[in-house]
Amino acid sequence: MASFDRFSGSSTYIADEGLKEVVNAAIALQRPLLIKGEPGTGKTLLAHAVAEALDRPLIPWHVKSTTRAVDGLYHYDVVQRLNDSRFGDRDVSDIRSYIRMGPLGAAFASETPVVVLIDEIDKADVEFPNDLLRELDEMAFHVPELDETVRARHRPVTLITSNAEKELPDAFLRRCVFHYIQFPDREQMIEIVRVHHPDLESAVLDAALDRFFAFRKVQGLRKRPSTSELIDWLSVLVHAGMDPERIRAEDPFLGVLLKQEADLGRRAPGSSR
Repeated sequence: MASFDRFSGSSTYIADEGLKEVVNAAIALQRPLLIKGEPGTGKTLLAHAVAEALDRPLIPWHVKSTTRAVDGLYHYDVVQRLNDSRFGDRDVSDIRSYIRMGPLGAAFASETPVVVLIDEIDKADVEFPNDLLRELDEMAFHVPELDETVRARHRPVTLITSNAEKELPDAFLRRCVFHYIQFPDREQMIEIVRVHHPDLESAVLDAALDRFFAFRKVQGLRKRPSTSELIDWLSVLVHAGMDPERIRAEDPFLGVLLKQEADLGRRAPGSSR
């Protein structure tokens, strides 16, 4: 594998050795990398970091509950063609002008290698992953309207994220390299925070981390605070000029850290509220 095809982290993303190794394994095997982990562990940001590190464009495909596999391949705008035939002066016999590539189709058609992000694949219908098996295997798909097959000029580096809301089919899993991103421990979290808040006073950071990890240990929380919420909370604390003692004593601005009404009423160990 060429040196420029190796991922070693990026200036804005702290990756441990295990994550770097599995990304590079997926690149070497030319297989999709399926990333799971609780919300806020950096699954989506990983794709941005890989694209930055490999110096490739990123093509994101954000999956919704209504997303179909074909949406990522191409879209035939039959409504626009019908409107043009009735009211416009375009040559509607040229079907090609009404074909729009989706994110995966654009990646296949790209003149240069790209990174593809299929984000939150488990939001879609349970059959959605199976509907992509052939395309991800063969790096090609057929467009019946044109009677043409679109083949990938370059096999993209493909990252797929999941929040484990649904079980993914075994046939799909067999075609992927898998990694579960563990929630950062305190030392890793300090590294992550320093990327976003390089000048943060250590005493303030220590106090905020004490309270953050205390809340993550509270039993029965409907949603434990994530890394992204910690970053936001620190931004608010700094903006408000909060000192370490007040952070520990008052747990200020908890609405930034906790996002469920029931959770806001809970107390974390060490709180004096």
